[in-house]
Amino acid sequence: MAGTSRAEATGRVIGVDVGGTFTDLVLTDPATGRVRLAKVPSTLDNQARGVMNAVTVAEADLATVDLIVHGTTTTTNAVLERKLARTGLITTAGFRDVLELGRRTRPQAYGMKGSFTPLIPRDLRLEVPERMDAQGRVVTALDEDALRAAAAQLLEAGCVSVVVHFLHAYANNAHELRAGEILAEVWPNDHVTLGHALLSESREFERGVTAAVNASVQPLLERYVSRLTGELEAGGYGGDLLVMNGNGGMVSARAVSREAAKTVMSGPASGVMAAAFTGRAAGLENLLTYDMGGTSTDVALIRDAQPAVSNEIEVEYAMPIHVPMVDVRTVGAGGGSIAKVNAAGLLEVGPESAGATPGPICYGRGGTRPTISDANLLLGRLDPGKLASVEGGVTLEDVRAIFASELGEPLGLTPEEAAEAVIRLANVKMSGAIRMVSLSLGADPRDFALFAFGGAGPLHACALARELGVPKVLVPARPGITNALGCVVADLRHDFVTTLNRPLDALPMEDLAAVLRAQEAEGRALIARETVPLSEVRAVFSLDMQFMGQTHLLRVPLDGAEITAEALLARFEEVYFNRFRVRLETIRAAVVNANCSVIGTRQPLDLTILLDPAERRATLAEAQRGTRSVCFDGAWHDTPLYWRDHLPTGAVIPGPAIVEQMDTTLLIPPGDRAEADAMGNLIVHIGGAA
Repeated sequence: MAGTSRAEATGRVIGVDVGGTFTDLVLTDPATGRVRLAKVPSTLDNQARGVMNAVTVAEADLATVDLIVHGTTTTTNAVLERKLARTGLITTAGFRDVLELGRRTRPQAYGMKGSFTPLIPRDLRLEVPERMDAQGRVVTALDEDALRAAAAQLLEAGCVSVVVHFLHAYANNAHELRAGEILAEVWPNDHVTLGHALLSESREFERGVTAAVNASVQPLLERYVSRLTGELEAGGYGGDLLVMNGNGGMVSARAVSREAAKTVMSGPASGVMAAAFTGRAAGLENLLTYDMGGTSTDVALIRDAQPAVSNEIEVEYAMPIHVPMVDVRTVGAGGGSIAKVNAAGLLEVGPESAGATPGPICYGRGGTRPTISDANLLLGRLDPGKLASVEGGVTLEDVRAIFASELGEPLGLTPEEAAEAVIRLANVKMSGAIRMVSLSLGADPRDFALFAFGGAGPLHACALARELGVPKVLVPARPGITNALGCVVADLRHDFVTTLNRPLDALPMEDLAAVLRAQEAEGRALIARETVPLSEVRAVFSLDMQFMGQTHLLRVPLDGAEITAEALLARFEEVYFNRFRVRLETIRAAVVNANCSVIGTRQPLDLTILLDPAERRATLAEAQRGTRSVCFDGAWHDTPLYWRDHLPTGAVIPGPAIVEQMDTTLLIPPGDRAEADAMGNLIVHIGGAA
């Protein structure tokens, strides 16, 4: 799809995010100050169909849209569900089992059993004679005939994608490059992944798994993007399609499949970017983001308006994907998470989800198992009046009866008490995930505000904040479509990691600066190829460092490519002390990786357009739609109901209260207080504190 520069003229942008349950779309038009929204069920068999359904619901004229940015779960779901393209591996003689040996860990740290299946089966992992040593010196020359024979064997076995993963290619990539040249002659497509090109890192297991993930999802992503771009073009769209990467940046659809592994965690990353943008505008730059959807809850940390990015993410056991990604942790608790009583007579919530079909009982699509959404409905936190409009004709009594039989009777509780137990257990799981994210990064949750989004997030946010000691909750104007909004506000971004693995006192600082400058130059060249209007392009530098003999790495930020050894040592020791509260002044420091992020900042979005000013009422009383009996801690309260779009600027809402809107419901418990700011955000003060 050819890029255009029409966004400079009108600025109409679509952000669309495909989740496990819903596909969300935001169409912004700065020229008119209007926004169009759509939320439709995801079509997991063909995500492109769900995207086009959202375009239809939003009544978007694609011929007048200048840019579409897309967050996708295509690669994430493929990896987690192991629905991957048939892929082969060609590696150094003697090292075919690196992907299977992994690290000395177990699937269950305290258990005696567990299973692990490598991405590429052993019969598709082939060896060829070649060898580099750790200094990049040739020990055994590449046997080119053996490489050609291995490629032929993999093609005969039905492989559509191939990985070349040679030992110590990070130190000398000559053999991998030559293998790439040969495969370009004999492999029938472009699905060839050279390990060093994707990740130049010294750890062969992590580098190999990352390359294997890339090759395994590359054909799937290419097929999906090709189908989507074709349907968009057929609908009249003539601009460029950008795809969110897991690092919070974007890349053109024309190039995204080359480094497909970087799109893992694309969807969650877009929400975190929206949170950083919104928090900066609202004056709350330190945030714990909490995205609760229908299937799972994603948690991340933002400090000084910058999301934490890591290149050591493990998406599941023995599945490290070592490309830079927003550090998002996931827990299996979403609105559709199923509650049950296990064989031991204990209540469990999740990770199994009812999904979009059949969904929770209250969806009326045939669901018969109690979920978190159903529990909120029983407690009055969701509108039972809307049950009359669901397609299955479910009633509140139907939901109550299922809670009584499935949960209440086994636990000796009433249906409402069982519903409260479900909510409390779900909150414990989610607060634990938030606590672990913050503590693992050396942060105290009490120093942050909780940014609550996702279709179900605001329902639970205040309870979680109270559990964590977080003083404020920031609820954005459109919580249920924040991931799609993240696609609209995200910047272009390219991350680079180069392994140095040298003691600091043996690393010339001019060599370090040269590596960082080369990374910056490559990133700027990549961004220059895009047609998206940018306000600036900047480079952010950092190093991954450790003390000699240790295995964990710490990220050390740099002010620029130039730094003295003395200043770098002092900075690393300070980072180490802030994390572990101890100083190791007699141990040598080492520089493991040099990192550079080149970021193209896009034109800012006016967040006030997300809520139509014409819908606002003059007083809070005019925004009230009625009252409903709602259960809080076992007691029922007559609770005012407000419509979000009608809230006046500066409105102060004391709890208990419920604020409803198209895409979510906010629950304000007794004793808490919410305030509406000029951008349409709601700031909830926990315990009413300022």
